[in-house]
Amino acid sequence: MEDKEKRKKDKNSTKSDRVTLKKEIGLLSACAIIIGNIIGSGIFISPKGVLEHAGSVGLSLIVWVCGGGICVLGSMCYAELGVTIPKSGGDYSYVTEIFGGLVGFLLLWSAVLIMYPTTLAVIALTFSNYVLQPAFQICIPPYIATRLLATICVLFLTWVNCSSVRWATRIQDIFTVGKLLALALIIVVGFVQIFRGHYGALRPAEAFEFRQDPSVGQIALAFLQASFAYSGWNFLNYVTEEVVEPRKNLPLAIYISIPMVTLVYTMTNIAYFSSMTPEELLASNAVAVTFGEKLLGMFSWVMPISVALSTFGGINGYLFTSSRLCFSGAREGHLPYLLAMIHLKNCTPIPALLVCCIATVVILCIGETHNLINYVSFINYLSYGVTIAGLLYLRKTKPNLARPIKVNMLVPISYMIFWAVLLGFSLYSEPVVCGLGMVIMLTGVPVYLVGVRWKDKPKWIYNLLERITYMGQKVCYVVFPQEDSLETEPLTASKATD
Repeated sequence: MEDKEKRKKDKNSTKSDRVTLKKEIGLLSACAIIIGNIIGSGIFISPKGVLEHAGSVGLSLIVWVCGGGICVLGSMCYAELGVTIPKSGGDYSYVTEIFGGLVGFLLLWSAVLIMYPTTLAVIALTFSNYVLQPAFQICIPPYIATRLLATICVLFLTWVNCSSVRWATRIQDIFTVGKLLALALIIVVGFVQIFRGHYGALRPAEAFEFRQDPSVGQIALAFLQASFAYSGWNFLNYVTEEVVEPRKNLPLAIYISIPMVTLVYTMTNIAYFSSMTPEELLASNAVAVTFGEKLLGMFSWVMPISVALSTFGGINGYLFTSSRLCFSGAREGHLPYLLAMIHLKNCTPIPALLVCCIATVVILCIGETHNLINYVSFINYLSYGVTIAGLLYLRKTKPNLARPIKVNMLVPISYMIFWAVLLGFSLYSEPVVCGLGMVIMLTGVPVYLVGVRWKDKPKWIYNLLERITYMGQKVCYVVFPQEDSLETEPLTASKATD
């Protein structure tokens, strides 16, 4: 009996000592990852863009509500995919599994090259602008100062994520609560104004007074701007292998978080319009700061600090999840194998984190990043549509696949109809922006053919890659993770032969 218990303890000890990604993300941390990734800089940047394209206060509020509704439909589809294909990597892993290497690589290429580094850079710049705002009240903070502070913030959080998964998730938990409190402050102050009778811009007659004739193309662009604020709703799927009981906690976290964020965003915009005219909001480069200056008086400094804390948590969340995308891509052989390695003691993907950090710092150094938001939003929506199309394709080709969660077919079909309409009118309204987004994605085709499909490369290339990998291992103290077949094989083993 004692020998049996000893063997059991040894087995558990061996499992806990294995060099692998640890399952340390519970339901609370899972909700914090989703909420923390969605609520970054978007709600403080996008209201201006949404109002500008929507043309009226009323229509902009409808866009915010509908944008959240679309995210709910998309997240329900991702919940099914997440428990059917329980791999870290999100969209990339699902598309690679369903459509094959090329389509998956194109999503990976556009995400690693521009989508996530640009989003991280925008959030980091928002953080530095809001931190420096109290010191430069009568002028714009210096260009070098904002870039320098943004870079320091990215470097610090990269170090935290390299050091410990637990530290990173604790920061995410704390700052998610902080950013919800910051938005709660805006909402409470705004609704106090409404109860005092200051809601002129929200009266139906004024709310639907259009500054310009509305067009479907402009409404589509308003949705694209809102989608930037909502981006991140699918990020828990990037760390599925680190979630405790993913079949239970993944969908539950999605169903809790997305409606909460939609409610908070809508109420925050209502609060903005309780104290700011549409003209004032369009003229402001820092909506929350303008709001604070008008209503908080001597305590207006609270607002930029609160927003800075919110964006700080957003940077941490994006670093945490986007590094797992690089990790998953390398594990599939689509990126250098060094990026699929984790630290021997901390069990964190240090090489992948460093790549995300360096790409973000490069974009920060290039110059203006806000012009890239439309490119990012377009590529984001494109990847969402391709992924959910994969769900429909999988339903048709493998109907007997084990699916712990199976959404009604109307959900993915409704999402795809909205997706097709939105992208179609976006292409019509902004052909250059959307065309450049497509070009960025398609530049990955020759890279895939040369880097992945071409197997008979000269021996010196393989030798060079081996040396670089070996040096990277020594510098970062990383090895390939030990995989457990029971955890990594899909929960999708077929009930019957398809």
